[in-house]
Amino acid sequence: MDGLPFLPGNSFHDPTRMKFHRSHTLGYRNGFAIQKRPEVGIGGATIPRNQLSEQELDELANYTPVLTYGQAKQAPPEKFVPGFVAWDKKVLRFKAWFKETVHESPVEHFRVRPVDIFYYLEDDSMSVVEPVVENSGLPQGKLIKRGRLPKNDIGDTYTWKDLNRDIDICIYGRVFHIYDCDRWTSEFLLSEGLELNPAGSCPTDPYTERQNPKETPQLAKTPTDSDKLRQFMEMDRKVLRFFCIWDNTDEMYGERRKFVLHYYLVNDTVEVRELHTPNDGRDPFPILISRQRIPKNRYDTPSTFPGIILELSENEISDYFTPRDFGIGKTVELYNRKFLLYDCDDFTKAFYWKNFGTTDFTPIHIDKYGKVIPQEGKEISAYDGYGTLEDSMQSCLTLIPQPPKKDFVKMIDCDGIVLRFEAVMDTPKPEFKGRRFIISYRLSDDMITIYEPQVKNSGIIGGKFLERTRVAKPGSTPEKPVFYGPQDFYIGAVIDIFRHRFIISNADAYVLRFMEQHSNQFPEHTIQTLRETLGRQPSTLFRPESGNGGGRRVHTRRTGSPGELESLVQEVKGQLQRLAITASNRKDRVFLGIDLGRSGFVSKQNLREMCVKQQLPCDDDIIDSLAKQIGKDPERISLEELRQFLEMA
Repeated sequence: MDGLPFLPGNSFHDPTRMKFHRSHTLGYRNGFAIQKRPEVGIGGATIPRNQLSEQELDELANYTPVLTYGQAKQAPPEKFVPGFVAWDKKVLRFKAWFKETVHESPVEHFRVRPVDIFYYLEDDSMSVVEPVVENSGLPQGKLIKRGRLPKNDIGDTYTWKDLNRDIDICIYGRVFHIYDCDRWTSEFLLSEGLELNPAGSCPTDPYTERQNPKETPQLAKTPTDSDKLRQFMEMDRKVLRFFCIWDNTDEMYGERRKFVLHYYLVNDTVEVRELHTPNDGRDPFPILISRQRIPKNRYDTPSTFPGIILELSENEISDYFTPRDFGIGKTVELYNRKFLLYDCDDFTKAFYWKNFGTTDFTPIHIDKYGKVIPQEGKEISAYDGYGTLEDSMQSCLTLIPQPPKKDFVKMIDCDGIVLRFEAVMDTPKPEFKGRRFIISYRLSDDMITIYEPQVKNSGIIGGKFLERTRVAKPGSTPEKPVFYGPQDFYIGAVIDIFRHRFIISNADAYVLRFMEQHSNQFPEHTIQTLRETLGRQPSTLFRPESGNGGGRRVHTRRTGSPGELESLVQEVKGQLQRLAITASNRKDRVFLGIDLGRSGFVSKQNLREMCVKQQLPCDDDIIDSLAKQIGKDPERISLEELRQFLEMA
């Protein structure tokens, strides 16, 4: 029963067997779970011991996967590649030389000729090639064509195993000495187990060494200015073009005719062509003087020269026309004809500016009949003081005056930025001393406005002292005026405005902040004077946070002389009443422009913003006084109260 294969029908069970229990293999010892090997099988059957052989136990101990997965599959054999495909385009290159005997020569007895031996691994063929040397007088190139070369009389051929460095091989009766090979060849021979001999060198040819001495003096040759090849390489296809006129009206039936003069820089030749116009009545012969070198004086020849039978050559004439002899406004005489050069093209101007430093290329005006038009200088009348200088200049330049061009980029960048300064008048008259002014400088158009606050019982009417205008510095001419800039206003600066001298005594705090933010545009001295002044005393002007009328305002209270506050309030009140508002709907529009919340009332803050838009002082004490004069409640001013205030005489 034990020897039967384990197949269906070959297994038998004991029908009298009644026990099928398993033995206990799990237990605990000292609190740890342990496992023991079962001693009997199911139902108490005997368990055969050492069922595995010693070899199988060793394989299991060594974790051999052969028992689990079986034998590994053998890799498929590589694809067969023929030799002529594997060795295709693989060539061994050896460097060699051979001696050639020279007969019947007193200067040499033999020559050393270097060659290259190529061995093609594809078909074990060889070829011998000699490098070609120019003007050597020897047949060089391929000395032995590609083929299997015989090694001996038996019929054996050379193989790559027969080639090595520092050996001699005989090919068709000529002995070649191999002294070196390239890198790929040496690596191939070493990979095949062939030991390479040390590399050698090719001996020098005695005849070649004698022809090329070792110490050859190095002579430096500086090209001369008259180098024809250099002139051709640099000046080829470069032509100077002048427009000229030939005036022969002093002769009978003479006239003025226009021509074009071409000067060819490549060989210093000159050509003169006529400019034809439609219906000019002349035959179409464009060339007056063909291209040639023209002498300056063709009659300056030796008296012994036979001019009757011989023509002039370079031996008799040495002074020819050059580019220095031509230029706008010059008159050149070519074969007894005088040509006036009145203009040239852009290339000619660039050539003369680069080589001769000429900068004046003003053309001479010629009418259609070839007559020179005299150009009289335009005299601009002196500035009469009416209007701006730019507007007056436009009346002199064109018949219909055009508005002067403005710097729109500057106007956009500096829109609404106003720098305000406080100044006093510098005058010897005692009654004018102590007059205070406010100078406003607009950066968008560089215009200046001067305002004088009213002072009671001073006898001087305050208000606008100078309308908005650009002010030129003293000493500048009307043709080239130099206007005052923001960098000219600093503490202590003297500003001369239309024969009135003003000394800057104070400035707005915004001016200092603006100059510090743009310190690269203002001198350090100007910023330092403002820092010293504004650090000692508070500003007496309103100080906007930004130049466009928006942003937070810094409110101050004035500490001036008695009566100054009342005069300023009256001036601001007068400026608000002089807004050219005559109709009631215009007043309502102003009120609605202030009352953005549509509450029906305006506050002191709204009133301050209106003063800021009109560039009026907006100190706290001035706004408080105005609000009390307008309405009963300064924080709630109605439309009717504002209308009555604006209509008040």
